[in-house]
Amino acid sequence: MTTEKNTRDLAQVFDEIAPSWYNRFHWTRFKQELEELAERWVDGDLLNLGCGHGADFIPFKDSFELYGVDFSPGMLKQAARYAKKFNFHVNLTATDIRNLPYENDSFDWAIAVATYHHLKGRVEITRGFEELFRVIKPGGEAFVTLWNHWQPRFWFKPKILYVPWQTQERLLKRYYYLTNYFEAVKMAKAGGFDIIYSKPESGYHFPLKYFSKNICLLLKKPAKHQN
Repeated sequence: MTTEKNTRDLAQVFDEIAPSWYNRFHWTRFKQELEELAERWVDGDLLNLGCGHGADFIPFKDSFELYGVDFSPGMLKQAARYAKKFNFHVNLTATDIRNLPYENDSFDWAIAVATYHHLKGRVEITRGFEELFRVIKPGGEAFVTLWNHWQPRFWFKPKILYVPWQTQERLLKRYYYLTNYFEAVKMAKAGGFDIIYSKPESGYHFPLKYFSKNICLLLKKPAKHQN
């Protein structure tokens, strides 16, 4: 099965999930991180990759020009609904994050919350990072989260995982490629980025970061990069 067909199939899964996802995950799980970034970045053009139903836009809605992409038209429909509910404007586009419809150096900032781990393995995730690198301006930053393979619930699970979601009609399965801190940093660097930090989510309070649920990366495109 080709990567493109896999992507289409997964997009269809998220189309079916979208209405219940809107209700279950109505608020971002990264409120503290995103609010800190909104203060750090101040304003500018912000791209949300894999924006889903749009909850991660909230900390940026008053001072940024917002753009959101997702491979699921169903999720984008919920994102438009979310923007209307919370009274903000966002430019939404259905697309593959490995092939973004934007010019080089288009965005000041980017976020990608729980997005890249839906790509098919290291090669495709690195390709996604390369495409993000292309559309970010030199000196721009991107915040990325991925599920951590080393969190306790996945200790005896394979790197490739299908996570179930029950709708009223049927059981659906979502593809994940589980990574770890070392591999995540390596892929981001292979995409061209410098690493500002790699750390757990704010709710993780144990001394060793390597067993957190999420890997949070803040990436920077070098200011002197020439396309």
